[in-house]
Amino acid sequence: MVNRTRPRTDRGAGTRDAIMAAAERLYAEHGLSDVSNRQISEAAGQGNNTAVSYHFGSKAALVRAIMTRHGTLVDAVRRRHVEAVGDSDDVRDWVRCLVRPITEHLSTLGAPSWQARCAVQVMTDPLMRVLVTDESLTREGLRRTLQGLGRCLRDTVPDDVRRQRGEMARHLITHTCAERERVLAEGAREPDMSWERTADALEDALVGLLTAPVLRR
Repeated sequence: MVNRTRPRTDRGAGTRDAIMAAAERLYAEHGLSDVSNRQISEAAGQGNNTAVSYHFGSKAALVRAIMTRHGTLVDAVRRRHVEAVGDSDDVRDWVRCLVRPITEHLSTLGAPSWQARCAVQVMTDPLMRVLVTDESLTREGLRRTLQGLGRCLRDTVPDDVRRQRGEMARHLITHTCAERERVLAEGAREPDMSWERTADALEDALVGLLTAPVLRR
């Protein structure tokens, strides 16, 4: 019996991929609020202006699909890092688990890439940030990384300070990666601009941030 559903399924997957790629680029370049579903459909080469609605239903679902795809790949790398550090009580080991999977994934995307700059736009949108953050916290690799950091810091840094510094760390990683992606997209090829060097710098900065003495006023 001939399977007549496979070609349509493949075309649908290809269309979804094209829409996500176009949306990621446009969101990175212009922000979430300034990009319409019509513009995304046109950039994805879709003659039907309702293609985004047909395949994703809403802008929020499209954004979540883009971020989930990248987040799943990052977490696969992160789980390998987590397994390598075991039950370490060294903050730097867990910071490495936090940072390196992101930069390693971004390095595979080539140049130009758009994911880091798209992520900045997502994380500065209140609704989208909640959707993406809640989903990311369900991933095993990130959950275990945050637990490891918590164990290392709980006796030296108060809970409220840890939460504040965690938010600072998220902004530092997100914006630093976005800026590095922008520079690479513009053609910079100096060694200091590599994702490996970026990870080194972020690791040092985050260890200092998370372990800094607490001055109570």
